Amino acid sequence: MNKTILLLTFLLLTINLSAQEKYFTKEGYITFYSHSLVEDIKAENHQVLSIIDESDGQIAIQLLMRSFIFKKALMQEHFNENYIESHKYPKATFKGIIENFSDIAIGESDINIKGTLNIHGKQKEINTRARINKTPEELDISGNFIVKVADFDIKIPAVVINNIAKNIKISFDLKHKPYKK
Repeated sequence: MNKTILLLTFLLLTINLSAQEKYFTKEGYITFYSHSLVEDIKAENHQVLSIIDESDGQIAIQLLMRSFIFKKALMQEHFNENYIESHKYPKATFKGIIENFSDIAIGESDINIKGTLNIHGKQKEINTRARINKTPEELDISGNFIVKVADFDIKIPAVVINNIAKNIKISFDLKHKPYKK
């Protein structure tokens, strides 16, 4: 009898653990911000896909470049047509790992994320600190990092070179829920 109860308890725990191996969001939030003496540029994207594999801390993020919204329609048009060339490079991706993910306890803590960011057909290694808030129902990750426009071979015309910063601040807020198959 005790062996049966122990076996049933083990099976239920195993099923529960495997059911929550992945966390997912399709409504992540990413912004980028460019500050220059001439003007500030900010764009927001609320259609960011992200998945985390709880078993090993792998994280993958994908977004459509056309989903960035600017305050000025002309900025958005120039961003998509001239700079990022979203007709050629429609997506940006990040594939990486949340270091020491298995050590993260329920509550808030600082984490390190490292991986490869792919924008405009170019890849760059990223290593950044972030904040995670882990609950039984969610994994919320937020943070920011700086990218250099030149690292992604994005050409800025001379006429507006002073309007766009050489370094862009990327901020993210990803609220993951358990992935249900």
